[in-house]
Amino acid sequence: MLNSQWVGKLAYHVWDRKEGGVRVREYNALKQQQTLSAAALTAHQEQRLNALLQHCWANSRWYQPQLAQAGYSPDIHWTLDDLRRLPITTKAHIRDNTDAFIAKNYNKAELNTAKTGGSTGVSLNLYFDERCQALRNGAQMFADNLAGWNIGDRVAAVWGNPPKPSTAKAKLRAQLLDRTLYLDTMDLNARSMSAFVEAWRTFKPQVIFGHAHSIFIFAQFLLNNGITDIRPTGIVATSMMLLQHERAAIEQACGCAVTNRYGCEEVGLIAVECEQHKGMHINAHHVILESIDGNNQPCEPGTAGKLVVTDLNNYGMPLLRYRVEDVGVLASRQCSCGRTTPLLERLEGRVADFLKKPDGGQVAGVSLVERTLTKVPGVAQMQLVQDCLHEIHIKRVKGSEFSSTTDQALLEEFRTVFPQDVKLTIQDVDRIPQEASGKYRFSICRI
Repeated sequence: MLNSQWVGKLAYHVWDRKEGGVRVREYNALKQQQTLSAAALTAHQEQRLNALLQHCWANSRWYQPQLAQAGYSPDIHWTLDDLRRLPITTKAHIRDNTDAFIAKNYNKAELNTAKTGGSTGVSLNLYFDERCQALRNGAQMFADNLAGWNIGDRVAAVWGNPPKPSTAKAKLRAQLLDRTLYLDTMDLNARSMSAFVEAWRTFKPQVIFGHAHSIFIFAQFLLNNGITDIRPTGIVATSMMLLQHERAAIEQACGCAVTNRYGCEEVGLIAVECEQHKGMHINAHHVILESIDGNNQPCEPGTAGKLVVTDLNNYGMPLLRYRVEDVGVLASRQCSCGRTTPLLERLEGRVADFLKKPDGGQVAGVSLVERTLTKVPGVAQMQLVQDCLHEIHIKRVKGSEFSSTTDQALLEEFRTVFPQDVKLTIQDVDRIPQEASGKYRFSICRI
């Protein structure tokens, strides 16, 4: 195994240069731009926004009518405030009108694709152009660096559904670039975590990356078993809201600060903590983040609201004022670290309940729902409810691809995780109800 950090770093730079060098250039640009003045940052955002709006005007069947209705003209410069003239884009809009979101000057078949259930349990087909993917990777590298994660570092990923390279190219990339040891959150138990610790001692990763609550469960395992030699130089928590007691336990178990990160499959990185760990810096060079109230009006800083994101990178499938269905609080203050990008004070309502197995293991709802929605056609939305150890209710909303085989495939997918003594009941529903906060919960464990 090629373990030296310099090998990984060299391989990454060679690989990036071979693919155009966009990732590393963007990473360097973001480092240079992190202390721009407020006026310069606004100008940068507006320049990128107007280029995107002109593209949507010419090529988006979904947004061109909305822009016309809002009084847009390509020869008029729009400010960030002008963006609020556009209506909100929802997950349902994308799910029900996917082709209308694809830009006319792109070949859908040539775009990068992803399918995600996300934290809300709504399945979406997503498309990205190559440059968008490279820019997002550059932003991820920048966020990694804030956590002490450097190019070439070996990674321990606490993650669901680990990728399994099948082609020669994918295997080479995994060996040279990804260099990752996985703890599968679909199978969190004493046996799997013990094996992970043993593998860690051989692989010697520098960084832990994964679902916030899953890392917390692993940290509890370390503390309960007196394991003190798991000492990464950086920890990145994402995908779920990181609770304060979880942060404290992780840092106690690993002797390292936790960096909280927020993003989604649809738009990539949204915000990330710096070394101060007091709020998250918004990825303002790539996204415009708004917080709106129940009437879709801007929230005052310090007030919780629905988060809305405009992606400045994706020209293949543009997303303007996209509601990610998370609740957060924007800050008016500036971070003491010296970086001038605005802050997301805190994220609210992004908690994933873990389902429990009779053998004492736990299953991350975010991983289970996402995997199922990706693998099983015909499910538009899903919510899992566990009231007792031996029964799980699956609330299922039919999707456009629903067929006579969908429910059987759904049960078979769940049966790979839960044993026969756990009763699985599918309930056909028209919609998944929201919580009082406006959030959907994809997994509810009442045990």
